[in-house]
Amino acid sequence: MNISLFSKRILKLLGFSLIIPILFFETNILNKKVKSEKIFIAASEKDLFLYRQMGASYLCISSKAEVDFKKGLGIASATFANVIIGKHGGAIKELGDEKLDEKKLYNAGTFQIVGSALNICPESIPKNIKNDYEKRLKQLVKQSKN
Repeated sequence: MNISLFSKRILKLLGFSLIIPILFFETNILNKKVKSEKIFIAASEKDLFLYRQMGASYLCISSKAEVDFKKGLGIASATFANVIIGKHGGAIKELGDEKLDEKKLYNAGTFQIVGSALNICPESIPKNIKNDYEKRLKQLVKQSKN
């Protein structure tokens, strides 16, 4: 059984039509690897304000939806920390070159989110959380004066 000249041309065209997309696909994969090695820019005060307000908004909404307060606060704080790590590599402009780990960002986020939520929806914040926040805020103000 002989393959005609016409059939050989069709096979070559099909071969090229299959090889060309594969080559572009491989090039695209290489470009994605390069893009993923990006340089992080430290979070500015404007960035932190946005993330803090988003966390406080989530906390207020979840609290009004009768989600357990500690769970809602935990999710808001974890999101705050994850965004700063994912988008800014854990760096905050005010701290210079120091990069914070997830635990430090989580704790800082918790404090800041509660503070913002007290302004947005004070009725949704339990008394003991409000008291702990005010106590810690006084300590921080006292430390900054020294």
